[in-house]
Amino acid sequence: MILVLGGAGYIGSHMVDRLVKQGKSVVVVDSLATGFRPSIPPQVPFEQGDLRDAAFLNRVFETYAIQAVYHFAASSLVGESVSHPLKYYDNNVVGTLRLLECMHHHQVNHIVFSSTAAVYGEPETVPITESQRKAPTNTYGQTKLAVEDMLKWAGLAHGIKSVCLRYFNVAGAAISGQIGEAHNPETHLIPNVIKAAQGLKALTVFGNDYPTPDGTCIRDYIHVVDLVAAHEKAMQYLEQGGKSTVFNLGNGGGFSVKQIIDATEAVVGRAIPYEIKARRAGDPAVLVADATKAREVLGWVPQYTDVNAIIETAWRWHQSHPHGYEV
Repeated sequence: MILVLGGAGYIGSHMVDRLVKQGKSVVVVDSLATGFRPSIPPQVPFEQGDLRDAAFLNRVFETYAIQAVYHFAASSLVGESVSHPLKYYDNNVVGTLRLLECMHHHQVNHIVFSSTAAVYGEPETVPITESQRKAPTNTYGQTKLAVEDMLKWAGLAHGIKSVCLRYFNVAGAAISGQIGEAHNPETHLIPNVIKAAQGLKALTVFGNDYPTPDGTCIRDYIHVVDLVAAHEKAMQYLEQGGKSTVFNLGNGGGFSVKQIIDATEAVVGRAIPYEIKARRAGDPAVLVADATKAREVLGWVPQYTDVNAIIETAWRWHQSHPHGYEV
């Protein structure tokens, strides 16, 4: 049985969808603090509970004979992490500590961890490689780095093998259109551009004076379907005897905020109004991943490298679910 922690969230639900379609036995654990129960297929066992609750976790491991873990459960809002750092250490770090204790107790030794490019902070060079200096500029990134370190030492002491996947901007939705991205508040660019196209919210562009071709920030976008495929390959890598390691995930090329708006206008067939405001503090001009290691070691090749194709799947989801999973 495979445990997907945070499986009712955006990325976790797509991981569950992929595993179920491949006939894998899956159980989902989610607190539903930010996840949505309707995103999980009704036939999949679901346990609502908190990662920090050791008794709850142990019951799950005993009940379902867990053999491997995908860990997506975390608080992930950068701004909130700065204003409420202890919440992030409690949920992200203490929660994972409880998980690793439970895995060690039940002799479960394979985990794929959802990390982040935020561990790098301001990049020294672009594209960013895994060996670049880690210097997070917010608590979210710092807690993810702390978990990466904890996984390393748990591996050395207890034989828990891990892959940490550091990814950048995840976007898009399941090709079926049945599950997609739903956050409250929504902080990601592509869904916010789509909501502006739907007339549901105003769109703000923070800064148009960056040293980029059109003056707006450039980011690396990866389709959520490609992302969960990489998670599956990472687990296969561990099962085949691979050593604990980290991988960047990204398309290897970036798109500016203006390019995202232009591409969305092309997909939806209408102009999208937006307001330009001053830069936000701490926003680098360019963040792009070097995913060479993932391609070479895991054999992972993203299928959705065209930004229009990524946006089309997101648009399909938002058209049928304008208010997310809420009725």
